[in-house]
Amino acid sequence: MEKLYIEATDDTPGINFNPDENTFIISDRSLPENAIEFYLPIFEWLDKYCSNPNNQTAFDFKLDYFNTASAKQIAKILLVLKKLSENNDVAINWHYKEEDNDMLASGLRYSKLININFEFIKY
Repeated sequence: MEKLYIEATDDTPGINFNPDENTFIISDRSLPENAIEFYLPIFEWLDKYCSNPNNQTAFDFKLDYFNTASAKQIAKILLVLKKLSENNDVAINWHYKEEDNDMLASGLRYSKLININFEFIKY
């Protein structure tokens, strides 16, 4: 399967999905003007990946900030990963800066809403 790479901008996150290296990272800031449009190719890629996934998938969220519209898209990604976890080994690595209590709280909320293996990684 082809990898998906989208360079980060001031308003959109970096996307690095490379199943050959078992790398699945969403990073930086997510506040696109149209979150649904921005995340559409990500969902299309995930749908293809879910039809033939790796035995183990460790998905890394390394976001510094995201807006409300992005929060909804992140929740949808987590729901896709939850469905994938029904038959595969899936883990979520939620990275947050040591002083960023808001990002930690967001990850904790997601982990309570979506029953999937979450690891919280302080940096």
